[in-house]
Amino acid sequence: MLPKKWWQFLILTGLILGLVATALVGLAATLIYPELPSLEALTDYKPKVPMRVYSEEGQLIGEFGEERRAFISIDAVPKKLKEAILAAEDERFYKHGGVDTLGILRAAISNVTSGSFKEGASTITMQVARNFFLSSEKTATRKLSEALLSIKIEHSLTKDQILELYINQIYLGQRSYGFAAASQVYYGKPLDQLSVAEVAMLAGLPKAPSRYNPFANPKRAEARQHYVLRRMKDLHFIEDKQYQAALEEPHRFRKSRKMRDLSADYVAEIVRQAMYERYKDDIYSSGLKIYTTIRKSNQEAANRAVLQGIIDYDRRHGYRGPEKLVKPGNVPANGSSWLDSALDDIEEFQGMMPAVVTQASAKTVSVYAKNGINLDISGEGLALVQKLLSEKDPAKRSIKPGAVVRIMRQGENWHIVQLPQVESGLVSIDPENGAVRALVGGFDFNRNKFNHVTQAWRQPGSSFKPFIYSASLEKGFTPASMIEDEPISISARETGSGSAWEPKNYDRKYDGPMRMRTALTKSKNMVSIRILEGIGVNYAQDYITRFGFSPKDHPPYLAMALGSGSVTAWQMAGAYSVLANGGYRVKPYIIAKIVDSRGNVLEQSKPQLAGKDAPRVIDGRNAFIMTSMLQDVVRIGTATRARQLGRSDLAGKTGTTNNQIDAWFAGYNPKQVAIVWIGFDKPKSLGSVETGGKAALPIWIDYMSSALRGIPDVPLEVPTGVTPILIDPATGMRATGEHSMIEYFYHEFPPPEVEEPASLIPGFPIPGHGQPAPTERQDNTPPRADQLF
Repeated sequence: MLPKKWWQFLILTGLILGLVATALVGLAATLIYPELPSLEALTDYKPKVPMRVYSEEGQLIGEFGEERRAFISIDAVPKKLKEAILAAEDERFYKHGGVDTLGILRAAISNVTSGSFKEGASTITMQVARNFFLSSEKTATRKLSEALLSIKIEHSLTKDQILELYINQIYLGQRSYGFAAASQVYYGKPLDQLSVAEVAMLAGLPKAPSRYNPFANPKRAEARQHYVLRRMKDLHFIEDKQYQAALEEPHRFRKSRKMRDLSADYVAEIVRQAMYERYKDDIYSSGLKIYTTIRKSNQEAANRAVLQGIIDYDRRHGYRGPEKLVKPGNVPANGSSWLDSALDDIEEFQGMMPAVVTQASAKTVSVYAKNGINLDISGEGLALVQKLLSEKDPAKRSIKPGAVVRIMRQGENWHIVQLPQVESGLVSIDPENGAVRALVGGFDFNRNKFNHVTQAWRQPGSSFKPFIYSASLEKGFTPASMIEDEPISISARETGSGSAWEPKNYDRKYDGPMRMRTALTKSKNMVSIRILEGIGVNYAQDYITRFGFSPKDHPPYLAMALGSGSVTAWQMAGAYSVLANGGYRVKPYIIAKIVDSRGNVLEQSKPQLAGKDAPRVIDGRNAFIMTSMLQDVVRIGTATRARQLGRSDLAGKTGTTNNQIDAWFAGYNPKQVAIVWIGFDKPKSLGSVETGGKAALPIWIDYMSSALRGIPDVPLEVPTGVTPILIDPATGMRATGEHSMIEYFYHEFPPPEVEEPASLIPGFPIPGHGQPAPTERQDNTPPRADQLF
């Protein structure tokens, strides 16, 4: 029976259309539902968590992976964060079955009354379905699939399980996935330390992470945060007092956008390479946690020391000029100034910020910095460029408007600085077990990823002499052995190389016969060569393997006595540890343990310990006597600047290669070994006065002043088998009286009773034995090119 009135006809038509629509939706659901993906990805959730590298204390050093993630169980999620998420995204989450029909109706009414599409009705469950299985395309089929999949998810998982997936999977900008990772990215702290205002800021991100990113769009982010806070108040999650306090709370985002607590990029890269060799590409998504032996206080001290040492070197050698000159241009389309545009592509390194000079006089330089601020620099801040500013000839004043310079905050003041060309490396290890406590591979990893501690093969110069002296003690030499400090000349015929070799002392001074202890303290090259001649180059080449050196890197020529071979700072750290720990070989290592994403320890380091299971490689008496002599290097020799540390247990050796191409200081006490190198990647002279004591030692002192703070002096104890005997310092023979001094000897090698020729020392001048003379240098052979790069 057909309806008689028009309104009845409309009702009937509506009912029929509704039934048809319902039937069509039902048919579509019948066809689509069986094709919905399996929920295995949800029920067996394995997030792509990056590999993270930590210090010994658990400070984050670096992470490697395309996505920043940090899984957190629903039980550990703070209540306020849950409430903020529900307020922002889905207030009826715990009431609906995956599709919120009331929410859809409310959103529709709101959009109709407002005349625009401002509200959506996507539930948290629907977002989980979309993030895990579906695309973001806006089609009816995709929306229907999303709704059906949401219902399927609701039937398979609990509400808390769904919310846990959402909290860990959702993208929140800055490569961060999940709220735990975002908390670290934006605030640098875990979720349980966030305030109400901060959780509201994070809860506002899922709607549009790029649009509401507080780093990129702080005003939009704040507006979204205020919306979330208002919703939390309306839903009675927070009281009005909390709401007002949250609105007034200032934003405190992390200062650096880099995801780390401790700057140790070279360490992180060493670990990444080691882990990649074992696990290949899995490291970028498996959530491995690598705990290193690095200690935060040591690493921070090393960072400061190396940076300051490089800056100080640069200051000694003057300003090289601005990086470039820019001219005012048109205002870019993005609305920024031409100054901003000029600085856009210039990166900041180690706090050295690029800036454009806007005005310059002899006393003040005004600059516009990359961070958008205008600064006036004067006084000490102009020390590096003062000479240029005082130039009478305007053509020579390169510090002028448009010049691009570097500025750096030091203390309370800004200074004009410059990016260095010189590089440096520092490594510090515990000599008792080989644990690396600090490592800096260069000025800045982002500028130069070449690791000057592990990859740079350089000549060690005089810092290698202790190993030759150690070898001589086993051949009967003593610290009191008298050896000639006189020039040596080996003819081309004797060397067999076609060229003569005439090595020299660094200061070109020769003091005649002297005790071996004095020679090491003063770093006398002629004495070292004669010692090597006395023990034999082949014996010495074999002996140095006890310290971890390879014979192939130290050819058996007399120049080996002067450090003409090739070493890395890493090798030197292991070698000096033998002297520091009493004669035991410990292997430097940097990975303490490897933990999987579930907290299971996959590998745990088991280092050998000095005095326990580490192999003894030199006599304990030898290590004692060498340390005694190297303490004199600090006390009265080439490293006396280290006395400012006020300790009596420091020992070490400076090292400078010919023409001051490489400068070293290798030093230690029984608890810490630290090696410092400074030089250029492409070998060239550091400058005529840049010795190991001038360029490298200050970095070592700066580091050790922090690393040894609170550690008491460790007195040097005389071991069994070493006999202290009074000698005449002028002759090295037994003596008594007020001018005599105590020297240490192996029990079996006492000093002579009366003056007699030293039978263990070869005659002078040294006869040639076919050793080829070094090429290109007077007293050191150059390193092989393939060992440097």
